[in-house]
Amino acid sequence: MLVDLVQPVSEMNLELYPTQIDAINRMHNGCILDGGTGSGKSRAGIAYVYLKELKGSLKVNGQGKWSKPKNPKDLYIITTPKKRDSKEWEEELKPFGLSTDEKYCLAGIYVTVDSWNNIRKYTKVYNQVFIFDEDKAISHNSGAWSKAFLDIARKNRWIMLSATSGDVWMDYMYVFIANGFYKNKTEFKMNHVVYKPYRNYPVIDHYINQGILTKHRRDTLVHLDSQRKIERKKFKVTCDYSKELYKKIWKDRWNPFDNEPIEETGKLFYLMRKCVNTDLSRIERIKEILKEHPKSIIFYNFSPELYLLRNNLIKWNYPFSEWNGEKHELIPTGDKWVYLVQYTAGAEGWNCTTTDTIIFYSLSYSYKQTVQAEGRIDRSNTPFKLLYYYYLTSYSPIDLAIQRSLKLKRNFNERRFLNQ
Repeated sequence: MLVDLVQPVSEMNLELYPTQIDAINRMHNGCILDGGTGSGKSRAGIAYVYLKELKGSLKVNGQGKWSKPKNPKDLYIITTPKKRDSKEWEEELKPFGLSTDEKYCLAGIYVTVDSWNNIRKYTKVYNQVFIFDEDKAISHNSGAWSKAFLDIARKNRWIMLSATSGDVWMDYMYVFIANGFYKNKTEFKMNHVVYKPYRNYPVIDHYINQGILTKHRRDTLVHLDSQRKIERKKFKVTCDYSKELYKKIWKDRWNPFDNEPIEETGKLFYLMRKCVNTDLSRIERIKEILKEHPKSIIFYNFSPELYLLRNNLIKWNYPFSEWNGEKHELIPTGDKWVYLVQYTAGAEGWNCTTTDTIIFYSLSYSYKQTVQAEGRIDRSNTPFKLLYYYYLTSYSPIDLAIQRSLKLKRNFNERRFLNQ
C-alpha cells in the first residue's frame, strides 16, 4: 500500500526528497533502511513510523494534511551515545509534532532516545515501536546488544537504519533471526556456514545455500539513494617514517621507547603504528592542510597521536576541542578550529555542517568505521557542494597493508599480516 501524501493543506510541513518518499513506500516492519551517510535515513525512518505504524498523516512538500496518529504507540530510538547527547534526534522529531519531553507528548505518544549501551533496559517493552540507528545489532560480534535486540524485536514493531550494511552473511544473522527466517544462531549456521577444519578457534571457510540468503537480504534491505549532488575530493598525503626504528620493532621485536623486548602481538602492532604515526612529518602535513582548510575535523587512533596533535595546536595557538573516551566537548565555532576525534569514540552518530574538511591523521583498521567517519560532514543539509578528505599515510609496510585492505573494502587483519 502506497503512503497517502496528498491531502488537504495543513500548517505543519515536512520536506522530503522523492527518494525518501519512494523508500517509505517500500519499508516494512523488520526492514533495514540502507542509505549512505547524509541520505536522510533518520527523517525517512520517522516518517515511516508516523505514517505506517502510528497511522497518522503528514503534510509533505506543501501537500497533504497533518493529523494525529490513529494507532498511537510509544517510540523508542536506540542510537549512539554521541547522537543521543547531541539531541540530533530531537531536531528530527520536531516536524512530526513529536518530542522526548513529556509536556509535549502527542496523542499519548512517548518518545525515548537512548544509546546502544543501555539497550537491555528496554527488553521488557511490549507492543511498541523501535528505530535501531547505526545497525549495531547486525554484527555477529556484538554480544549482549544482539541478544537484547532479538528480545525486543520479537515483542515489538521495529526498523533499522544503516549507512554500511553487512559485509558478510554473518553480519545479517541476528536481523534474519529477528525476522523469523531462522529460529536461532544454531539453525542459521547449520544451514549456511562451513568452518575450516583443524583450527583452535572457529574460522569460516565458506557459505552454502547462498541463494536463500540473497532472497532474505532482498526481503530485508530497503535502499535509499541520495538525492544530493555533492562531490568528494580525496587526497592521499604521504608522510615519512623512521625505517631504522621500524626495523627494530618489526625485525628485532624490540621496544625502542621503553628499551625492552616485545612479547605480545598486540603490543607489536601498537608500537609499529606509534613509530609511523608519531613521525613529525605528519604534524608538518597537518600544518600545511590547515593553512588551506582552517576549520577541520581530525580523526586519530591512539593517545600518543592525540598528545602530539594537542601539544602542537597549543604551540600554534590554534583553537581546538576533543571528543574521545575522556572528553566530550562540542564542535568549536569561529573562523578557524580543529576538532580532534578518536575513531572508536566518535566515528559515527553525529553530524557537522560547519566544515567541508576531514583529515585522517592515521588510518583505521576498519573499512566500516572509515566510511562512518567520512560521513560526519557528508550530510543532507550541508551548505557545501565540495567536500575534502585527506588521508595521511606512509610507505611503511603496516600503512601499505592497511591501505590495501581498505581499498578492497575489508578490515585489516593483524594475523594475516603476520603470516605473510
